[in-house]
Amino acid sequence: MSRPLTTQELHNLAMNIVGKDLEAKGYEFIAINSQLKKTPQFVCIDKNKTRYFVVVKVVPIAEYYIPYDVIWMETIKLHAKKNDAKVLFANVGLGNTRNKDQIPHLNEEYLLQYEGLQMLDVELN
Repeated sequence: MSRPLTTQELHNLAMNIVGKDLEAKGYEFIAINSQLKKTPQFVCIDKNKTRYFVVVKVVPIAEYYIPYDVIWMETIKLHAKKNDAKVLFANVGLGNTRNKDQIPHLNEEYLLQYEGLQMLDVELN
């Protein structure tokens, strides 16, 4: 019998989804950090050598809007500005195919809510 994915497994799945999107869009990876609560998850560059910090957040698919902590994101923006980087934010909603309010299970299909990468202005509010 399968089991619900752990928090780390959910995070890794979301990172895989976002990583494939970044690859498809031509970004080159400089660093990848899959540790929970460590950001950014990806540091990459585009074809013009512009540096990007990519922050991935995974939540249950049941949420219509996937918000982020504004104060926490301001610290990411400050870090990006100091490193001459731009910030991309990726909301990833995951759910169980039998009940979208439940966590996906290991080795089973899942529901995905992913609207792509969102560019965040690094200018501080």
